[in-house]
Amino acid sequence: MKALTYHGPGRRTWGDVPDPVVRDPEDAVVRVDAVTICGTDLHILRGDVPEVTQGRILGHEAVGTVTETGPGVRTVAVGDRVLISCISACGRCAYCRAGTYGQCTGGGGWILGHLIDGCQAEYVCTPFADSSLHKLPEGVTDEDALLLADILPTSYEVGVRNGRVGPGDTVAIVGAGPIGLAAIITARLYSPSRIIAVDLARSRLDAAERFGADTVLTTAEATPEAVRELSRDGLGADVAIEAVGVPETFELCTRLVRPGGRVANVGVHGKPAVLHLEDLWIRDVTITTGLVDTHSTPLLLDMLAVGRLDVSGLVTHRFGLDEMQDAYDVFADAGDTGALKVALFRT
Repeated sequence: MKALTYHGPGRRTWGDVPDPVVRDPEDAVVRVDAVTICGTDLHILRGDVPEVTQGRILGHEAVGTVTETGPGVRTVAVGDRVLISCISACGRCAYCRAGTYGQCTGGGGWILGHLIDGCQAEYVCTPFADSSLHKLPEGVTDEDALLLADILPTSYEVGVRNGRVGPGDTVAIVGAGPIGLAAIITARLYSPSRIIAVDLARSRLDAAERFGADTVLTTAEATPEAVRELSRDGLGADVAIEAVGVPETFELCTRLVRPGGRVANVGVHGKPAVLHLEDLWIRDVTITTGLVDTHSTPLLLDMLAVGRLDVSGLVTHRFGLDEMQDAYDVFADAGDTGALKVALFRT
């Protein structure tokens, strides 16, 4: 089959690799019908994730059709349309039993496209199929479902839920890429009084307004004074969500948040960031980090199926599966191309 493989920082190829096969009774092989590229894949290609070895097939967000299952798989069958979760869960370890699947110690967690071959390929072998694949309801398109493989549960769990967004809050979201826009969508479920989106790119700020941000600011405009003026009582943001993954945006979030506020870091960081405890210790600021657990995926999928979650517009560019290299170029140059999410489809 064809697949996108990593060969060290800055190097990737689309070419022939062996077909995946069932190796464990709980495995399922899935034909990839739609797949996307994540900002984390770009971090890998920059060398920010050293655990990824050369020759690894990248990708952890896909929708497909089950073509083969191991004898231990009970809840999905050949022919089922499924969402492939970015997180694999053994379902048995203490973390999985608590719903913290991202920290699975039984061989799961974020492994697809990281520690094992991923799904930017024509087929993928998915471990722990019963707890890591989600059957798709009738009427949910491949393109819409694709957005629930990672960015929607990530923004919801690691950003909105960890940040404890509530009614009437002022929420500052730093980074209006796909994760930041998904955070706008899911933060709106909790009726904040104001959502402020911050980004360098005008095209992404325009997108943030379309998805429901009340105010958009360039990074230069996003001063603590400006955010305090926009907040309900002049004290700053109740919640600041970091959705980029660079030191400057994390440090900006800590400056925008009010005393007693929360900073929810979602971005994948490849370099150290300074934690200014000399300023923060007296302000009762809570800082959270996290890897998505995807415990919310069934809820979000139900909301999508009944029309309560609108993800239209997040996919801006579409390609055939064999145009993977072009899709990477467009996604990596989002500042010029205006790309939010790219989707690649089997033709």
